[in-house]
Amino acid sequence: MKPKLLTTLRSYSWPLFAADAFAGVTVAMVALPLSLAIAIASGAEPAAGLVTAIVAGFLISLLGGSRVQIGGPTGAFIVVVYGVIAQHGFDGLVLASLMAGVILLIAGFLRAGNLIQFIPEAVVNGFTIGIAIIIATSQLKDLIGLEIASLPADFLHKLPALWAGRETLNMSALGIGLVTIALIVLFRRLAPKWPGLIVAVGLTSAAAALFVLPVETITSRFGALPHHLPMPALPDISLPRLQELLPSALIIAFLAGVESLLSAMVADRMIEGKHRPNAELIAQGAANIGSSLFGGLPATGAIARTATNVKAGGKTPVAGLIHALAILLMMLLAAPLVGALALPALAGLLILTAWNMSEPHKWREHAKMPVEDRLLLVLTLVLTVVADLAVAIGVGVALGLALRLRRRAAAAPDWTPPER
Repeated sequence: MKPKLLTTLRSYSWPLFAADAFAGVTVAMVALPLSLAIAIASGAEPAAGLVTAIVAGFLISLLGGSRVQIGGPTGAFIVVVYGVIAQHGFDGLVLASLMAGVILLIAGFLRAGNLIQFIPEAVVNGFTIGIAIIIATSQLKDLIGLEIASLPADFLHKLPALWAGRETLNMSALGIGLVTIALIVLFRRLAPKWPGLIVAVGLTSAAAALFVLPVETITSRFGALPHHLPMPALPDISLPRLQELLPSALIIAFLAGVESLLSAMVADRMIEGKHRPNAELIAQGAANIGSSLFGGLPATGAIARTATNVKAGGKTPVAGLIHALAILLMMLLAAPLVGALALPALAGLLILTAWNMSEPHKWREHAKMPVEDRLLLVLTLVLTVVADLAVAIGVGVALGLALRLRRRAAAAPDWTPPER
């Protein structure tokens, strides 16, 4: 459970620091607009996304079990966070995140990190694609500039509300959103090591301001961004409140644990390394506690930002520490510029993020899976979209484990239970 940072510092050098510094600043440029967009889509203030990227991102790299893992707010939490805020308020989300952090700490100390291998891949893929669908539909309002007073949280009610507001379509907003998507794709293909996200969002936001286009910005909707971190504070804690928020805390802990370990596994393949799963869970626990104390969102390892870190040359957890400090510096010195980012541009960024979350390059593989796995994936997907994430995960994991036991029994027909 020893943090990777302590291991890597034994042989640290100036060339390694130069590589980590470049990668850290590059990832910060990618994480900045993503953190803002995720916070807005979650129903929180934009500043909460920056706080999460700074505090949680720093703690995940400081205490984590991966050399190159980058942590912060991620798209997977948007659905959960939006629901918790709608039902319990932002203070309820803060307490749920704090409880989730404690749960993750306990899981790490109990060495539960290796249990991820028992979660069926079809379930993970199903709820990831389902979350991607929900994220994409939630961003349509800002992408095309619809004037809808209150967009329903429920997917089945959201679609009719979007259709009812179609006459308020804003062509300027749609143009900004689509150009942002096109620029991000272009930068990724032509200059994959560049921080294309911030460049694309910055260019389209600057164009909107230069031509005085009728599109909303972060500042016009939410007010000026703060230029400092808030003071840490505990949320209101009581026994009834703890009982009320326990289901939400369990979902946040489950998502944070699964996504962080999946991200660490992806990073292992990219750098041919090996992460420490229990140290990673402990880091996620500390990060969620830290983020909640500063009024941030739930956090976990971010696959896209971790991959960006590796491609930019990050070698050790120092890159993650620099990424968090770079975002803090931008918050301190450039809050007015960040507040000028156009909301349709951020919506386009999130829609593209949702598309990447769904991993379209794997759809053919999904189609070739055994029938039971395909049905499990589709069932988890549908339950995630039309029912509830907790129901989707619970039903999916239970059926997945039942299928695993069934296959194991079929593989050994001569097995007999031992005498008791």
